Amino acid sequence: MMMEETRGNREGRFDWPLVIAVYAISLFGLLCIAMARYVPAETEGLPLLNKILGNRSSMWQSIFLLVSPAIIGVIVAIPTEIIRARTRLVYYGVLGLLMVTLVLGQVSNGLRGWLRSDILGRSIQVSEFSKLSILLMLARQLARSEKPMSKFKDFVRIMMIVGLPAVTVLAQGETGTVIVIAFMFMIMIYFAGVDFRIILMFVVLGVIGIGAIVAYGMLSETTDYRILRLLAFMDPQKYEQSGGYQIIMSQRAIGAGRLTGQGTFLPGSWTTLGYVPESSTDAIFTVVGECFGFVGCAGLLVAYLFIVLRMTWIARFTQDKFCQLVIIGVVSMLLFHVFQNVAMCMGIMPITGIPLPFMSYGGSNFISNIAAVALVLNIARSGNTTAINTVPLPKMNF
Repeated sequence: MMMEETRGNREGRFDWPLVIAVYAISLFGLLCIAMARYVPAETEGLPLLNKILGNRSSMWQSIFLLVSPAIIGVIVAIPTEIIRARTRLVYYGVLGLLMVTLVLGQVSNGLRGWLRSDILGRSIQVSEFSKLSILLMLARQLARSEKPMSKFKDFVRIMMIVGLPAVTVLAQGETGTVIVIAFMFMIMIYFAGVDFRIILMFVVLGVIGIGAIVAYGMLSETTDYRILRLLAFMDPQKYEQSGGYQIIMSQRAIGAGRLTGQGTFLPGSWTTLGYVPESSTDAIFTVVGECFGFVGCAGLLVAYLFIVLRMTWIARFTQDKFCQLVIIGVVSMLLFHVFQNVAMCMGIMPITGIPLPFMSYGGSNFISNIAAVALVLNIARSGNTTAINTVPLPKMNF
């Protein structure tokens, strides 16, 4: 019976609970996007479906949602070994697109981060896919050694893998994505077994860097919105008309929801009237807080927690180091997105352009997150996971 159980686990299974949780959040996100862009004069009195699909943003988000199962199906169908073998192709392909975007990309809100696709009729934010490409390439490199980065050439190679796309994205003006990459990098090298002294060195350098930026902003009259956001985080009232405006409005909108929220499609709300900037994208959590209150916010966070724990459980019993590191990268990426987005809307972290996974409007972010989940589903189904009682646990830093 033990042999049969082991064989069954090697064949793998499609993780339906993970998929159901992801699509439950995605459908809830579609509803919140529609409420953020709600114009009472256009859809007042119409059925709920008309209200949800009554604006361009929610219409496009529903299209992304309908296309996503096909993306999952394709990625899950690709053998894991082929994904491992093609990581360089993915990495250098995305890096090339980042370079093109830096030169020819469209500028929006001060960022040169979008490539226009005439075929799709939309612009693609390439930096969203850079996280996945780095994740795969980094997992491949880290899996080659029990002690990654212990040799100088390995250290340089890994830093180049992360540094080249990160610097290119930063040059486009996209700070939020670089922060996500940095967090994902730190978590992955920790679980890969990199010497703790190297990790501590990165932490110290990061703290020094942030301190230097804050000091520069306080001692100069800078107009850089990224520095102003850091200063506004420390004193929102002082920068109420600039970097602190979004923090203050987000807090007021969430606070207005109280315990159970003010209800759906409510005319005259903070988000409906446009007081909260980017309420359908970066600040979508304010819609949840205002319309569904503390209960809605808590329920959403529990759903995210389930996804994180489910993926962590799969990683815990994954035998292959490359596959395990891929899952760890996906978990760290999604976890930081959720933490940073929720925290910045509540005013306990600086404002950054980091969207809320599966909730915020945007095709590039939504598709890249769906692809990340599909990678985890691929590993879970590939037979690289084992039952708790059949084989020893892998020697990883869990």
